[in-house]
Amino acid sequence: MRNSALAAILAVTALGAVATPAMAQRDPAYAAARSAGKVGEQPDGYLGIVGAADKALQDLVNDINIKRRAIYAEKAKENNATQEAYALTSGCQAISRTVAGEKYRAPDGSWQTRTSGPPIRDPRCP
Repeated sequence: MRNSALAAILAVTALGAVATPAMAQRDPAYAAARSAGKVGEQPDGYLGIVGAADKALQDLVNDINIKRRAIYAEKAKENNATQEAYALTSGCQAISRTVAGEKYRAPDGSWQTRTSGPPIRDPRCP
C-alpha cells in the first residue's frame, strides 16, 4: 500500500470515521450473540461466528458483513486505498474496541476471549 493511502486510512481512523459495528450494535440479536460469545470481531474487518451457528445467526452475520463490505468499498475509494487495506484497519480498530468477555480472532486464527489486557492484534495493524 502506498504511504499516502495508509496515511489517509490512519487519518480517517483517528477521526472515528472507520466503519464500525455501530449499526449492528443497535440490533438486540447482535448484542445477544456478541455477549454470549457466539460472534466475534476478526482482523479482516468482518464479523465471524464462533463455533456452530443456526440459520438465524448465520443470516445475521451475513447481513452485517454485507453492510460492512459496502462501507469498506465506499470508504476505501474515498481514501484512495484498497478495500482489503481499509477492512484490515477497521478490523484492527474493532478488535481494539472489544471489551472483557467478548470474542475476537487472533492473528493465528484462534478465537480468543478479551481479558482486561489488550487483545492480540495482527502485526499489520496501524
